[in-house]
Amino acid sequence: MISDRKLKHLEICRDMDVGHRRKTTHLEDVELVHLATPELNLSDLDLSTVFLGKRISAPLIISAMTGGHPSTKKINESLAKAASELGLGICVGSQRAALEDPSQEDTFRVVREASGEMLVIANIGAAQILSPERLSLAERAVSMIGADAIAVHLNPLQELVQPMGDTKYRGVLNAISDLADKLGVPVVAKETGCGISREVAKGLLESGVSAIEVAGAGGTSWAAVEYYNAQSKGERSKAEVAETFWDWGIPTAMSICEIRSLKQSVSIIASGGIRNGLDIAKSIALGADLAGVARELLVPAFKGNREVAARLERLIHELKTAALLTGARDIRSLKSVPVVLSGGLLNWIMQRGLGACKND
Repeated sequence: MISDRKLKHLEICRDMDVGHRRKTTHLEDVELVHLATPELNLSDLDLSTVFLGKRISAPLIISAMTGGHPSTKKINESLAKAASELGLGICVGSQRAALEDPSQEDTFRVVREASGEMLVIANIGAAQILSPERLSLAERAVSMIGADAIAVHLNPLQELVQPMGDTKYRGVLNAISDLADKLGVPVVAKETGCGISREVAKGLLESGVSAIEVAGAGGTSWAAVEYYNAQSKGERSKAEVAETFWDWGIPTAMSICEIRSLKQSVSIIASGGIRNGLDIAKSIALGADLAGVARELLVPAFKGNREVAARLERLIHELKTAALLTGARDIRSLKSVPVVLSGGLLNWIMQRGLGACKND
């Protein structure tokens, strides 16, 4: 059952090493230039921003994680309460299980119940919107949680290595375009750990998406998750293929540059291995508008909303520290602080002809 698979995925992410083995986010190739005389007090900083029409207290959202199994309700409640307390936003996990089994809807509804004002993003898979009923499915996903927007998650690698995964992806861009045109709420396109290239971003923007979440390589590898999943089911062949592609994908830093090099107006969410506030600051200086965090909050979410809030507060404090140390009073000024690029990231930018990918 899809519901059981959701729980299995969550437990694997919590208990197993599912990070990339050899690949990093390459945010370590980004150096922010230290300013010893910032001429700012910490209290001068205002890192709030507007995303998808709603103001959030910091450029940070909780990225898609879970839902769709009775055991996940408490986790989503912890995440949502923490997000609401701190004035942040949240994207729920894939709602496919609840779309197929309405008894699972409350595992998602609990997120909106935490706050009527909080930014909440629904979530549906690219494979699901290939259905002729895509508009109806998306409308149900949105109405289920009173969502302000919907994310369409792109996960072809995961599906290809997953036991009984979906292998049909032809027509996804047209389907996204259809949703963006008819749904009535903004559409966010998001990868799930393999990143977004410039070419894909161009197609997504032409399809009408309002934001792109890069979900780059360097954080959770869903090929790794499916490796353990296939092993547990005795599907050796699937496990072997999943292991081959364990480190597949475009690293997070590269993906930000890929999209920003298009010089088009689109909100970029940096995610995939974002582990601290300095990673968030580097991502924004590189060209992102905000960051998304998921696995960093998973273990705290099993404990409760206070633990989640504490982890988020630390991320925000680290971000403010980086902002002050670069003389950035707000997000706009953080986007223009000087950076020095090196290593694999600089090499990628040069070989891909991305030019100056960061915001001016």
